[in-house]
Amino acid sequence: MQWRSLVVGLVVLRLSVSCVLWLAFGLGPNVSCGFNFHLGFNLHKLDLLFREEKGTEPSGNSWSQRIHGHKYEEPKNTCAKVGEESPKRSYLSFFDGNKDEYVRRYSSFPDTLKTKMKDMAKEMFYFGYDNYMKYAFPEDELNPIDCEGRGPDVLNPSNININDVLGNYSLTLIDTLDTLLVVGNVTEFHRAVKLVIDTVSFDKDSTVQVFEANIRILGSLISAHILLTDPKHPFGKVGFEGYNNELLHLAHDLAVRLLPAFENTSTGIPYPRVNLKTGVPPDSINETCTAGAGSLLVEFGILSRLIGDSTFEWVARRAVRALWNLRSNETGLLGNVVNIQTGQWVGKQSGLGAGMDSFYEYLLKSYILFGEKEDYRMFQAAYESIQNHLRRGRESCNEGEGDPPLYVNVNMFSGEIMNTWIDSLQAFFPGLQVLNGDVDNAICLHAFYYAIWKRFGALPERYNWQLQAPDVLFYPLRPELVESTYLLYQATKNPFYLHVGMDILQSLEKNAKVRCGYATLHHVVDKSKEDRMESFFLSETCKYLYLLFDEDNPLHKSDNKYIFTTEGHVVPIDKRFREKQWNDLFPCEEGALAERELNNRPILSNISYVRPSSVVTGSQKNGGTLCL
Repeated sequence: MQWRSLVVGLVVLRLSVSCVLWLAFGLGPNVSCGFNFHLGFNLHKLDLLFREEKGTEPSGNSWSQRIHGHKYEEPKNTCAKVGEESPKRSYLSFFDGNKDEYVRRYSSFPDTLKTKMKDMAKEMFYFGYDNYMKYAFPEDELNPIDCEGRGPDVLNPSNININDVLGNYSLTLIDTLDTLLVVGNVTEFHRAVKLVIDTVSFDKDSTVQVFEANIRILGSLISAHILLTDPKHPFGKVGFEGYNNELLHLAHDLAVRLLPAFENTSTGIPYPRVNLKTGVPPDSINETCTAGAGSLLVEFGILSRLIGDSTFEWVARRAVRALWNLRSNETGLLGNVVNIQTGQWVGKQSGLGAGMDSFYEYLLKSYILFGEKEDYRMFQAAYESIQNHLRRGRESCNEGEGDPPLYVNVNMFSGEIMNTWIDSLQAFFPGLQVLNGDVDNAICLHAFYYAIWKRFGALPERYNWQLQAPDVLFYPLRPELVESTYLLYQATKNPFYLHVGMDILQSLEKNAKVRCGYATLHHVVDKSKEDRMESFFLSETCKYLYLLFDEDNPLHKSDNKYIFTTEGHVVPIDKRFREKQWNDLFPCEEGALAERELNNRPILSNISYVRPSSVVTGSQKNGGTLCL
């Protein structure tokens, strides 16, 4: 049984790690290395996982059994329901091989191979970056097949797939700034910063999505500014003579141009788009997604605390609270699309992917950065609702009968399954589970996405877990699986994740590399391509791959602690961001829920986003009235 082979292989890896720790340090398998979770994989009671070989029928806890025969309303534009004749195989059947093969392949990763993969990841980054600078700059993106630049689609304003992201402001250069430092090129970092200062202006007649401008542009400018000016930065004295906070001024200017999105909205939830010169377009829609409106707090909050102006954090936090107050009383879940004037849910689907993903991510990261208990209480409640209503499969990830866990899309009010697909953005969630200390569940969920990658050499944008086939076939070089792989390796130091990273890296080299860069896969099966290289490929995908194999990277050796924004930008966890130069943003609103006691488990008492020996203490927080 192929699932058996994978499990046995992981168990052997766990035992190997434990033995090494016992021999070297006298430590057992429960060593936490600064984390509030166990090191080991905790895969046991294997006889229960081998039920197919023993002829045991799956129990009622199986999500595949729950789905077959389960009646739900099939929304438009989704796959048709599958009949009883459909196969009921575990997704882990995508793995092949036997126990000995897995032990041989995954129990070690030689230093020479690690160096080779690190160099390959760096070369991948430079091939994309150098060709962008040669053929595309100062335009926003590189068309890697035709070797030319791409800007907004001015002839077709309704082409939001392009125009939401591209603002005619050298997007890829800005988005890549901190990656240049991560790969160790201070000289090019200085040149890029000076190019941004000298050539970039946001006084443009460009209508962009607030969320994309925030995470790709504002976040990168803030990150690069902090790296330039922080005297404790592990990359050394990377500042240069004559720098006068120009990146921070640019970030402030952009944020001011995004503020009109928060005006004239009855709920405080922002409009999805603004024109950088004129504000909210007169024909703007009143609908926005939860992630787009609720994932501004990290960048806006850091900016507010850097410049001492509460405005930006205030509007971002008000939007988060407004969305939170609209959650279902029955399930505690939020939908994916809301009307910003009426507060009515237009999209009632609740899941972990597009439209919702970074909302959950930023609740936790905002708490880590700013120390506001309110953020963690919201995250904790949201995580509990996710486990109660989105999770399918056996109760325990690593033992028991039934299928391994899977997170599905449900109706936010009833918890009923709405469709049978997941999207590739959901692959971020194992990384968030690592940050929350739920590593066992992160390991299992990560295996699901890696199984799909192994089958296609990429992650299709949507995958039908019932049909075990793609629903939407393109792959735009997204970073989410790489990010989760990197974080799981940092948490466990298990060489299995280096093999996963090597597999991803080699797949990208084989399937996506073209004449002048790396191209979006139009079809993950036939590997046909689209002429587009999105900025997050350099900002995130290449960065996480490089960090995965670069054990000696300054980020891993520094005594400082860092997190990554949802666009992969490096931000230090600094006491400056836990101090406010103003009073409480606003008092508790009438009808707000009273402060609730946290449950018994500690609040992130030992967390590191980069290295296990770094610690973020939950006691560092600001006082003040908290609303939830």
